[in-house]
Amino acid sequence: MAQASSTAEKRRPAGYLTFTLHAHLPYVVNHGTWPHGMEWLHEAAAETYLPLLRVLRNLERDKIRFNCNLSLSPILLEQFSHPIFIAEFPKYLTRKIVAAREDEAYFTQSGEAHLADTARFWHRFFTQAIEDFRALNGSIISGFRHFNDTGLIEIITSCATHGYLPLLGTDESVRAQIRTAVSTHIRYFDRPPRGIWTPECGYRPAGSWNHPVSFADGTQPPPSFDRIGVEQALSESGIDFFVVDTHLVEEGHRVPSPYELLKGDVPVNAPAEQMTQASHRTLYQPYYVDGPYDKQHATTIFPRDPRTGLQVWSGDFGYPGDALYLDFHKKRWPGGHRYWRVTGHKVDMGDKQPYYPQQAAEQVQTHASHFVHLVHEALKPGLGDAIPPILSAPFDAELFGHWWFEGPLWLEAVARILHDYNTDVQFISGSEYLDQYPRAGLIAMHEGSWGAEGNNNVWMNPDTSWTYTYIYPAELYTREVATAGLWRNSALGKRIAQQLCRELLLLESSDWQSLITTGAARDYAEVRFITHNEQFNEVKAIWQAFESDGKLTDAQETRLSEIEERDKIFPDIDPGFWAAGAKQEREQARGKNPAEATPHSAAKATA
Repeated sequence: MAQASSTAEKRRPAGYLTFTLHAHLPYVVNHGTWPHGMEWLHEAAAETYLPLLRVLRNLERDKIRFNCNLSLSPILLEQFSHPIFIAEFPKYLTRKIVAAREDEAYFTQSGEAHLADTARFWHRFFTQAIEDFRALNGSIISGFRHFNDTGLIEIITSCATHGYLPLLGTDESVRAQIRTAVSTHIRYFDRPPRGIWTPECGYRPAGSWNHPVSFADGTQPPPSFDRIGVEQALSESGIDFFVVDTHLVEEGHRVPSPYELLKGDVPVNAPAEQMTQASHRTLYQPYYVDGPYDKQHATTIFPRDPRTGLQVWSGDFGYPGDALYLDFHKKRWPGGHRYWRVTGHKVDMGDKQPYYPQQAAEQVQTHASHFVHLVHEALKPGLGDAIPPILSAPFDAELFGHWWFEGPLWLEAVARILHDYNTDVQFISGSEYLDQYPRAGLIAMHEGSWGAEGNNNVWMNPDTSWTYTYIYPAELYTREVATAGLWRNSALGKRIAQQLCRELLLLESSDWQSLITTGAARDYAEVRFITHNEQFNEVKAIWQAFESDGKLTDAQETRLSEIEERDKIFPDIDPGFWAAGAKQEREQARGKNPAEATPHSAAKATA
């Protein structure tokens, strides 16, 4: 690659790269510490979120584009701002600093000079973390908001508690997960999100649906009924774009316009390869999503690129599994610091070799160059097109730093290569691209996700199906309470209904099924699910008492306060979101006066 002599000499990009980093952790505040619970939040903050902010500061200082989509899940935002996290995180960092000092003394005394050097590395790392946290006045959110406001990143949202949309049992629950997310995003960032990470990249089109399991309370599930598609719920809430997995687009079908049908230019259900652009563009262009909803406000999808994705996330075949990188699993106790490198994919724990941070940092540069080459090769067939292609690379944010320790350095290295060399490719956010270029047309997709086998099996299987036998009747009951409207008549009624909705949201979190299926923390996930189900039923009983008498006993009041204190999330949560048929006008969702709103231009879809 030829290095550019100056930024001014760079040509207009022939293609684009958009990273979507999804930052999310289940709600752990007041629900355990170690090994599962608050420790997860502390580790991710120290190893992913603060390092990512350091990368952004470096790039801002050097005037280098990054322009990624950063999804901060609403439940993660609630935890960042929680007084318990703000108070406990510095204590966690201090413990890590003390442990590094103790390790250094031990290794020095035992004559292991290199390991003592690595202990000093950890001392510097966690000292930097505590300094960064103090510089932010304890507000990680304010750090990300700064870069969102300056345009270096675009913060998008996710569902309120990461509910897996294809399996939620009512349209109202789907809408409430999204509408709560939008209102939370506005509360933290003073603007509505244009994009969303649908949990697990899950998608379900409109159509007939029935509950796939029986109900634990013995009631009969309702008969099959018509459901809205995910795209309609997103459109109603003013969401412009989301990301889907590769196979949903490759197996999707173009939906021709009425004009094309009249002319006979395109057969009905033409495969995606026959979209507006040639087959080399199938995965490298956005599409409007088809469905029985208002196409004037059609929402857009970006397909996930498969080849670059495998390189970045796979510990078996990708960069994180390189022999020189820090091994995730082997730790020295009691401090928990890591001193060993991957060494090899199948190397026994006892045979792991010492970690050398400088060697790993040098390997980062090699892998960043390789990634940019892969991006260029993927886009190369379309780099001469009038409409530049775009490669969408979505990842869990916690991959960078927490799972792959060198990941933040790699992100920065990719940004610097794209800035310093004439690659014909430039970073861009999802909204930026959509504001400049047309979609490729309408696409109809089947149900699916980015999970194993591309379907719902990670979340609905013999080990997890029991959870839905409780979720579904809870959703129906919450809809019943919200629709009846008694909660609107008094502050106490609203308070009880709000906590009912909070417990339902926490019950719906897809994290519980994921942790059960993968075995990563099965016992913890099962306990958490049972806890929220029990608390939902306690609040339900409190509501029924209020419904009957209009007041609570001292014991009921005390118990309600205890549950509220434990699960203090979404302070302004609106039970009306769960009311039957609850909708909102798109422009109201975006915080605009409908009379002043600029209509979404469906004409941007090429014909």
